[in-house]
Amino acid sequence: MDDTTKDRAGSCPLGQRELVDRYFMEHRNQVLAIAAFLDRMDRSVSKDAGNEFRFVALKRAIQELSTGDFGRTERVQLLLSDLDLTLLDERDQQGAYGASIRQEATP
Repeated sequence: MDDTTKDRAGSCPLGQRELVDRYFMEHRNQVLAIAAFLDRMDRSVSKDAGNEFRFVALKRAIQELSTGDFGRTERVQLLLSDLDLTLLDERDQQGAYGASIRQEATP
């Protein structure tokens, strides 16, 4: 066990079984919602978003969840964040994109 693993050990006051008992159904529903979204993407009449930056970021985030490496939350948040701090001359939309439009800026 390396030093970073030792530092994390016991940092959550709940045991794994208690975490599963309390939060499994909530997260099961969230995973099913993502699966439904991906199924809708597969069934869509036009296949024109395969390289769309938000969809690419989402697929990268899903892959990140499977790594098993500590720190997934931070890495996923960075994948689903626009890190560009450049001010726009004019607002281009009401809300945020939820991912970097510049894919090269995505970790």
